[in-house]
Amino acid sequence: QVQLVESGGGLVQPGGSLRLSCAASGSIFRINTMGWYRQAPGKERELVATISTDGNPNYVGTVKGRFTISRDDAKNTVYLQMNSLKPEDTAVYYCNAELRTMPDYRWLERWGQGTLVTVSQ
Repeated sequence: QVQLVESGGGLVQPGGSLRLSCAASGSIFRINTMGWYRQAPGKERELVATISTDGNPNYVGTVKGRFTISRDDAKNTVYLQMNSLKPEDTAVYYCNAELRTMPDYRWLERWGQGTLVTVSQ
């Protein structure tokens, strides 16, 4: 069974940094696009950043220049480096991956369980 496991959330002061990690495990043949989403209290889940198989990133405008998404395909892991954090970045962050499983080579979409990031004094 394929699953995504996130780590790295926590409490940080405004202006601080955090690095989130998300590792995919299970019978994986290939991972396509990977991404991070977030959901703040009382709001809908929104896209934060995605990264394609060739490493091209895309960011929502509110995090451009502050967040960096990267991936390590040897470890089936995606990262989100978050710098200059603001209180409005407070949310549960979820990773997402489009992946192909073995032995049936089906394409699936998987979500992580979420990790809480709180930016506060």
